[in-house]
Amino acid sequence: MRPARALIDLDALRHNYRLGRQLGGGRALAVVKADAYGHGANRCAAALEPEADGFAVAFIEEALALREAGIRKPILLLEGFLAADELPLLVEHDLWTVVHTPWQVDALERTPLAKPLNVWLKLDSGMHRVGIAADDYTATWQRLHALPHVADIVKMTHFARADELAQPRTDEQLAAFLAATAALPGETSLCNSPALLGWPQARGDWARPGLMLYGATPFPDAHDVAAQLRPVMTLESQVIAVRDLPVGEPVGYGARFVAQRPTRVGVVAMGYADGYPQFARNGTPVGIDNQPGQLIGRVSMDMLTVDLTDHPQAGVGSRIELWGGQVPATTVVAHSQTSAYRLLCGVKRVPLQYVG
Repeated sequence: MRPARALIDLDALRHNYRLGRQLGGGRALAVVKADAYGHGANRCAAALEPEADGFAVAFIEEALALREAGIRKPILLLEGFLAADELPLLVEHDLWTVVHTPWQVDALERTPLAKPLNVWLKLDSGMHRVGIAADDYTATWQRLHALPHVADIVKMTHFARADELAQPRTDEQLAAFLAATAALPGETSLCNSPALLGWPQARGDWARPGLMLYGATPFPDAHDVAAQLRPVMTLESQVIAVRDLPVGEPVGYGARFVAQRPTRVGVVAMGYADGYPQFARNGTPVGIDNQPGQLIGRVSMDMLTVDLTDHPQAGVGSRIELWGGQVPATTVVAHSQTSAYRLLCGVKRVPLQYVG
């Protein structure tokens, strides 16, 4: 069997959730959209359910899959319902919904429901993607509050630049949120992962930790709070062949690496079809039998190559860590012109194996 795999540490996942909940100071929805950022939503949600206050996904299909897997805690649809005919399904499966656009309010007014629906009313505080405009927020809240089939209304927003700690946009958005919602009762939800980790002045009743659950920092530089996170995924494989190259010989597509010394090359069963970045640079760190090593040559679809020259004991069968406890995912990000979000969500084809 091909040795490539992703080990998922559920104890680390629980640790990261607890940290997010503690930082938020209230309750926390574990964000498990996009198959839990590539970690397997069903297993991650099951591991968190005994202590999580609830979960958040992008859309109804993801929520129904969790319900089918036996998850009973509240589930919030971050994109909300995408058609009015989804509303009875939300009630049937006890789902919560974000409302972020006027047509959704219109649909709720036209659609009587069998029991009240929990709504999270999103304010566009400055991201300008989705959300109710500040000038319309109070009137929209009042329309929803008047409906007998709307229960609690949580006031929420989303920060666009919370991962940029020197950027004032988060404080500006926070001020806009407080100004638009101050006169309205109800709970609040503001913080995604970077806001939880880096903006203690931005707190609400409900936090929404996402990336941080999986042990990756959203910040490009070292950060004391983010350093408390534990990596959840270890992507690893093995050396399946060894080649010896003389000086001047290339390896891989495009001859991106040319040997400057006699070089011992290890071929690893891992490629961009598994989710490893195709354009990770020469020198991208890897672990070779738990020792520091580096990638050489261009990553291909099913294989990549590492430098074994300084690892005389390594050979066929040697363990290669692509990221995990030894090589942080954010280190790979820094060498690959990608993001931690894309890196983790892009894992595919390799089997997920759960521990803890």
